[in-house]
Amino acid sequence: MIADAGSNPFELGVATELFGLRRPELDRPWYDFALCTPEPETRMHHGFFTLSGVGDLSEVETADTVIVPNRPDPEEPPSPAVLDAVRRAAARGARLVSFCTGAFTLAAAGVLDGRRATTHWRWTSAFERMFPAVELQPDVLFVADGNVYTAAGSAAALDLGLHLIRTDHGAEVANAVSRRLVFTAHREGGQRQFIDQPVPAVADTSLAPLLDWARAHLDQPLTVTGLADRAGVSPATLHRRFQSELGTTPLGWLTTERVALACRLLERGESGLDHIARRSGLGTATNLRLQLKRSTGLTPSSYRRRFTLSPSPA
Repeated sequence: MIADAGSNPFELGVATELFGLRRPELDRPWYDFALCTPEPETRMHHGFFTLSGVGDLSEVETADTVIVPNRPDPEEPPSPAVLDAVRRAAARGARLVSFCTGAFTLAAAGVLDGRRATTHWRWTSAFERMFPAVELQPDVLFVADGNVYTAAGSAAALDLGLHLIRTDHGAEVANAVSRRLVFTAHREGGQRQFIDQPVPAVADTSLAPLLDWARAHLDQPLTVTGLADRAGVSPATLHRRFQSELGTTPLGWLTTERVALACRLLERGESGLDHIARRSGLGTATNLRLQLKRSTGLTPSSYRRRFTLSPSPA
């Protein structure tokens, strides 16, 4: 694993925990793990940590797997020495891995061109602008494309690391490592459930009263024609306004709002999927499951376990 100036020590800790610890309970050869840096001393994470006494970039030359450093400022170019080391590793067929904004390092080295990859949702716009030749997949925890692997965020490094162990040693060993970590071997869903979803600004104020009214009546059978009549416009005009101001269709907006309401009801601990489906306007428990899975990647029971609000202390 390469560490560079400003890198986040969390990812370094994940890699060390997964690949660098001895695991005698597995009774099999484990990884030969090494850290390396382009400088003898490397200040990490705003200077909170200083890494020294590890190898230099010559360690990369013989490694079967190379984990690249994440970027504290993804738009700042990585070290030229690091990029050269990554390019040489790619040329000889080494497996390349990035955690979080480390995808910017791989992309800057040119090894992601024409490949699928992911990075942290906060930086997807910058990544797409800087590296249009990369097929970015923003809704997943990690991506495997040939011998190049990218993880979405810091915690997703655990998901990707366990996937690599599963690939190298099988599911049973990966499950044993996950149990030791007290971490699930397979996380459900992807980045979608963690991305901020701000309510879009409505430039055309004529839509605002309609949206407020519709939110208050999501449990009722709303139609595009009915919404258009309430707004005093034709259905075609309503479609154009929704597409222009909200970037979606009236039915698409209604579904999004209904799923959001269903999520809030699940988080509050309301019981009965049929009850929640009726209250949110999704109709049936089957449709609730379908729409929630499409939106968050989770089943209702998984969503409830993950996000149910804890009761406030008395």
